[in-house]
Amino acid sequence: MSSSVSIVWLRRDLRLHDNAALYYALKRGHPVIPLFIFDRLILDPLEDRRDRRVEFIYQQIVWLREQLAQMGVPMLVRYGRPVDVWKDVLAEYPVVEVFTNHDYEIYAKERDIVIRNLLQERGIGFHTAKDQAIFDRDEVLTGGKTPYTVFTPYSRRWHEQLNDFYLKSYPTERYFASFYKAVPLPMPTLQEMGFEPLGESFPKPTVDEDLLLAYQKMRDYPARTGTSELGIHLRFGTISIRDLARQAQATSPTFLNELCWRDFYFQVLHYFPHVERHSFRREYDNISWRNNEAEFERWCAGETGYPIVDAGMRQLNATGWMHNRVRMITASFLCKHLLIHWSWGEAYFGKKLRDYDLSANNGGWQWAAGSGTDAAPYFRVFNPTLQAQKFDPKGDYIRKWVPELNSLNYPVPMVNHTFARERAIETYRKGLRP
Repeated sequence: MSSSVSIVWLRRDLRLHDNAALYYALKRGHPVIPLFIFDRLILDPLEDRRDRRVEFIYQQIVWLREQLAQMGVPMLVRYGRPVDVWKDVLAEYPVVEVFTNHDYEIYAKERDIVIRNLLQERGIGFHTAKDQAIFDRDEVLTGGKTPYTVFTPYSRRWHEQLNDFYLKSYPTERYFASFYKAVPLPMPTLQEMGFEPLGESFPKPTVDEDLLLAYQKMRDYPARTGTSELGIHLRFGTISIRDLARQAQATSPTFLNELCWRDFYFQVLHYFPHVERHSFRREYDNISWRNNEAEFERWCAGETGYPIVDAGMRQLNATGWMHNRVRMITASFLCKHLLIHWSWGEAYFGKKLRDYDLSANNGGWQWAAGSGTDAAPYFRVFNPTLQAQKFDPKGDYIRKWVPELNSLNYPVPMVNHTFARERAIETYRKGLRP
């Protein structure tokens, strides 16, 4: 190959439609080759070799390759350490520019610095764009140009600034002729990377209009189909956030506000990266957590004796997904009833959730523990029994996941609610005492 090419590096944006980096690459003028890297630094440490997320990504890459092949466009798909893959790609192709979309996690930012430096050493441009968020890290700030640390004023400014400019799709399809043309290239198999497929189906990357219209009323009831289950598509960019926001804007202000929460947690992670390992409010690191490993294992297995908690954990373990309301209940139970540090639960969700997104997951766990930005006050302790009565009044959700309920096989509650509540409040009070 003699003519120069550009590479669009796909990561959390696995689609051709309305993709910012792809749009800028295609408009630039050089033939564009898409690249995806199955990152060994992420994949090799995974304990579960039948990981739903890996299978989902793999399915999407296969689909992208098929779409591109119909246009006579090859896609580079490699398995390795990013820096090693990039050295190989640069040795094989006369790359002049690289385009990709922003990522907000610490590992991703450190990885991008390494690749940027590698490319700059060779005189190759490295361009990143906003794609997975509606408003980027520095687009919704206080009057003093500082990041918000409380959601309510952030959301007020977010909604004030929202207009058609931010929701307009990138017309990538208009420039598909700028792709590099060649025969299809091979890609590694799941088995070659050490994984086995589960063969499960995944939610579609669309949301029904009727569901959005009823979202505010139905989203808290786990026995009903009241949530979109689009988390996995948002996580890996198989749906356009701008398309989804326009749809929500027309039908469901409540759902649109959930997308605002998502942007907020991206911003928190960017400006306060310590939240990956520590409490947002650092004084919460002083709490004397019990961190009982046997109790943690019972929570993980869904054997706490609290039916709504157990139903949620069993749903997670069986499907890789848990209803949003129940995520709050199970998280609160671990942190408040068992006094186990939020990071234990956050890490467990990180292993199991098919839609795991570090920023939102971390934000939700720190909210439940009381240590986050819009934290629930430490003296607010969810009563799992009352939560079940309110949000699963007929017990349909619980019976589905806890069929042995009301039998001798079901365990008694591992801790009394009143006792646990008082213990949590006192422990928090001591830990937060000046």
